[in-house]
Amino acid sequence: MDLSEKSQSARSQDRPSGPRVLLIGYERHVEDSLEQHLTSLGCSFTHAAGSADALRHLRDNPFTVVITDPETSIHEDLALATEIRRVRPGVRLIVLATGGTPEELIAALRQRVFLCLVAPLNPREIARYAVSALEADDALLGIEVLSADRDWISIRMNSDMLNAERLTAFFKQFRLTLPNRPPEEMMIAFEEILHNAIEHGAQNDPSKLLEVAAVRTKRAFVFYISDPGKGFRPDAIPHAASSDDLTRHIEIRNKSGMRPGGYGILLASGIVDELIYSEVGNEVLLIKHMDGSERRQSTYEETWIPSSGNETLKC
Repeated sequence: MDLSEKSQSARSQDRPSGPRVLLIGYERHVEDSLEQHLTSLGCSFTHAAGSADALRHLRDNPFTVVITDPETSIHEDLALATEIRRVRPGVRLIVLATGGTPEELIAALRQRVFLCLVAPLNPREIARYAVSALEADDALLGIEVLSADRDWISIRMNSDMLNAERLTAFFKQFRLTLPNRPPEEMMIAFEEILHNAIEHGAQNDPSKLLEVAAVRTKRAFVFYISDPGKGFRPDAIPHAASSDDLTRHIEIRNKSGMRPGGYGILLASGIVDELIYSEVGNEVLLIKHMDGSERRQSTYEETWIPSSGNETLKC
């Protein structure tokens, strides 16, 4: 046996055998569609009838991901999470629930669950996140709550795109629990600027840290993002689109070998009321005024804004 064969053999021995995802009670709810999506992604799983049965399974088998029963509350699932971590400290928990309060979602973030989703639940999305949880490196999953209540949430995170997805998912869920919520499109602007901070500010280096805050006042919703980069001048980035010319940057990106994109800042500017960068350029505020407060005087025509699903939007 040569060295490569020995290496492959060692890796195969390190992998846990058998199902790696444990579904608690889920087979009663969604006509097996989650199971179908997991199967289509090559993800092996098994079922537990309830919390006690789940703990029994976890004592006997090294599951990597646990997906909770949608019929149990977030509060119940977080109590179970404490018990699960006593049995299997490294398990990634995906919490599903029919609903939740802002405080419950913040508690889930504090307990560092991998993801917390409330109804309506999307089985395809859940399966995709389960696979991401299976493949993720423990060292890169850091999302630390620095301070949080429903009006001010502040976190520190590793500069990894999976963490960006997880944090964006949290804020989308959190938004739905608020009585006076920011418009849905503000999440598009937040995601664009967060991705820019990871890609350009942190240079896609997950060992570097970002700080993010979400603040709700009586008159506005505010996102704050700080990256560890050297910063930039928003009016001096030729690889990004401007309101004066939506295509000039494309040739520059092609010559530099950059992927298609460059619309992120312009898109965000067209959504929020104010996009304010610090002097250095590695900190940014995204501000959306509430109804009845000061309205923006946008310099951008908003009819051009493309779908957020278009990959060319990234800057």
